[in-house]
Amino acid sequence: MPTSPFNPSLQEKVFNSQLPQLQAEKLRNQIRYVYDRSEFYRRKLDQAGISPEHIQGLRDLAKIPFTTKDELRESQLAAPPLGLHGAVPMEDIIRIHASSGTTGRPTYVGITDSDREVWNEIVSRVMYTGGMRRESRVVFAMGLTFFVGSSAKEGIERLGATFIPIGTGASDRVISSIIDLKADVMLCTPSYSFYLAEHVRNKWGMEPKELGLKLISTGGEPGGGMPEIRRRIEEDWGCRVVEAMGNADMAPVLFGECSEQNGMHFVAPDYVICEIIDPESGQPIELSQDCEGELVYTAIDRQCVPLLRFRTRDLVRVETAPCSCGLNSFRIRCIGRTDDMLIVRGVNVFPSAIRDVISMFRPKTTGEIQILLHQPPPLVNPPLPVLVEHGNGLTEEELHRLKSELENELRTKLFFSANIELVPPGTLPRFEMKAKLVKEMFK
Repeated sequence: MPTSPFNPSLQEKVFNSQLPQLQAEKLRNQIRYVYDRSEFYRRKLDQAGISPEHIQGLRDLAKIPFTTKDELRESQLAAPPLGLHGAVPMEDIIRIHASSGTTGRPTYVGITDSDREVWNEIVSRVMYTGGMRRESRVVFAMGLTFFVGSSAKEGIERLGATFIPIGTGASDRVISSIIDLKADVMLCTPSYSFYLAEHVRNKWGMEPKELGLKLISTGGEPGGGMPEIRRRIEEDWGCRVVEAMGNADMAPVLFGECSEQNGMHFVAPDYVICEIIDPESGQPIELSQDCEGELVYTAIDRQCVPLLRFRTRDLVRVETAPCSCGLNSFRIRCIGRTDDMLIVRGVNVFPSAIRDVISMFRPKTTGEIQILLHQPPPLVNPPLPVLVEHGNGLTEEELHRLKSELENELRTKLFFSANIELVPPGTLPRFEMKAKLVKEMFK
C-alpha cells in the first residue's frame, strides 16, 4: 500500500485559485434552489428578511440564520417523512438514512441519484487521503443499517478497493474474514477496535496484530485522533490508525486524516462550506491555527434535504499550518460535542477526553471508564464520579496509589476534580458501535 496519501488530481481539481469563485456560484444556486423548493427555508429566509438576491458570496453567509437539529425534527413531525425542508418529491429519492438519534428523535436523510454521486466522490477522497488504494481489502465493521456511514460502500468501491461488508454484531465473522480474505484495512469505531481486540485474545487465543491489518480508519465517535486512544489501538493491532469524520445530515464523511496523523483534512469544499463559530455567541471565528469552535455546514450541491448553516454541535480545533503530505486544506481535531459536554464548576469536560487521560495509565488501567451522573447534565457538582477499570495483578497499596494518580492527572490536565472508583477488569460494558461513557443514575 502506498504510504503517501497525497492525491495531485484532488489538489489540482479542488484546491486551486478558482475555488472561492466556484463556492460563491454554487452557494447562489443553492440558495435559490432551497428558496424555490423548500417551504422550511422559504419561511426561514422570509422571516429573516432575506431574499436569494441578498446572498451573492461567502461574505453574505453570516446573514443566513442557523439551522438546528431540533428544527429538523420539528420539520419532519410537521411534514413526514422528510420534512418541510425536503426539496424533492419521494419518487426522486433513491435511499433514506437516519441519524443515530442518541440525543433525541432520529432525523431521516434522503438522497437523490445526484446526491449519491456527490457522497461517493467525497467518500472516495476521504478514503484515499487515509491511505486506502485500489489494492486494499476493506472490512467494514460499522453499522450497515440506517447508519449513514454504511453508504461509504460505494465510495470505497469507487476507488476500486475490495469492500467486505460485515457490519456489527458479528465479531467472529470480522476476524475470519480478515484471515480468509487477507483483508488489510478495517473501518470501525475506536470503541469497537478495543472490543474486538479483547475478543481476538479471549476467544481466538491470538494477538490482534497477528491478523496483519495495515490500516484502521476510525469514525463514528471522537477518540481515533486522541494520542492515548490512538496509541492503544496501534499497540493492539500493530498498524497505522487514521480518523475520519462526517455528519449524518450532511455527508457520511467530510474530513479524512492522512498518514502524517496531524489532523483531518477537509476534502469537500466544492460540495460543502465549513464555518467555525463560537458555540455560545454564534459569531463566526476566522479559520486560523489552533482556533477552536463549533463546526457549521452549508450544503452547496444538494438536492434532497439540503441544509443551510447547520449547527453540528461538534467542537473542533483547527490546524492551518502546511501539512507535509502536500494536500493544501485546513485540518481539524474533534474535541467533543456540545451535547456531550459536562460543566464541572465552570470547566467544560468531555467524556472522550477523560478516557484519553485514563488510557495514559495502561496497563495499570484497561482504559475503560464510565462516568456516573446523579443530576441532569450539563451542570455537575464536583467531584465527578468516574468508574475506572484497573489492570491485573495490582496490590491494594498500588490501587490506592493509582486512584490518587488518576485524580491528580485529571485535575492537572482537564482542570476538574474527580472521584475515581477502581473496578476489576471486565466490569464495565463494551460497545460495538459508539461508546456510552456516561450513565445517568438520576432516572
